[in-house]
Amino acid sequence: MAQVRVGVHVSIAGSLDLAVNRAKDAGCDVFQMFSRNPRGWGYKPLLDDDCALFRQKIKTTGLLPVDHMPYLPNLASPKPEVWEKSVQTIKAELVRCGRLGIPYLVTHLGHHLGDGIAGGRARVIKAVNAALDASDNDVMLLLENTAGEKNSVGSSFEHIHAIIGGIEKTDRIGVCFDTCHAFAAGYELRTEEGLAATLAQLDSTVGTGRLKVIHVNDTKGDLGSGLDRHEHIGMGFIGDDGFRRIFHHPVFARLPLICETPVDERRDDRGNIRKVRELAA
Repeated sequence: MAQVRVGVHVSIAGSLDLAVNRAKDAGCDVFQMFSRNPRGWGYKPLLDDDCALFRQKIKTTGLLPVDHMPYLPNLASPKPEVWEKSVQTIKAELVRCGRLGIPYLVTHLGHHLGDGIAGGRARVIKAVNAALDASDNDVMLLLENTAGEKNSVGSSFEHIHAIIGGIEKTDRIGVCFDTCHAFAAGYELRTEEGLAATLAQLDSTVGTGRLKVIHVNDTKGDLGSGLDRHEHIGMGFIGDDGFRRIFHHPVFARLPLICETPVDERRDDRGNIRKVRELAA
């Protein structure tokens, strides 16, 4: 089996191109980043020189970059002001990815805030269609599954399938599969039978061909807990044996793996990358 492609989320502190340096130093094959401050609505425009330098470093290193939407946007929000700001943000991020040469933008699908899954799903579809129409590039938007927390949109494969069904430019839509979120939402990943059943359900709804990136996270919550709390690889409820099965499954082995794991006294980013490679060997 070919070696897996694995990496982590890295900081853009200082300048965007330094994210590539940090990813390379950490031993990444792939990395995820925010192209801007993830905790606010405002952002600085990209300069041509910054884009050129980022693209050059990507070309030189051969790393695969992935962008992630900021924290504040909520594509499912029933609040008009928040929804409109969210649409403007995803439009801008798709354009920024195009200028930086980043092929994938990962987005959470948001929360409907209590007015029902159907309304939330309709707003997500409307937001995605507007964003894709406004970005004249080939950047693919990856819909990320959620953990089953209250009022969340996208915790089930059926919900994601229904959203994709309402999107016009489906050739620009893929899926980012988060192991912690799937497990927390009730999808068994630890056993051979459970993993096979989960992937069969995914394939019959969304289609495994739409999987483009995997968020590899162990979890502090048990199966079906609805708890979105990431843990070091092998130290949570999925465990070493579960991840060994995941990494050796042909569907996952072919895809880029990104750890969104803690950094603490137990293990750092390099440690989680080493752990993934160890379990995938």
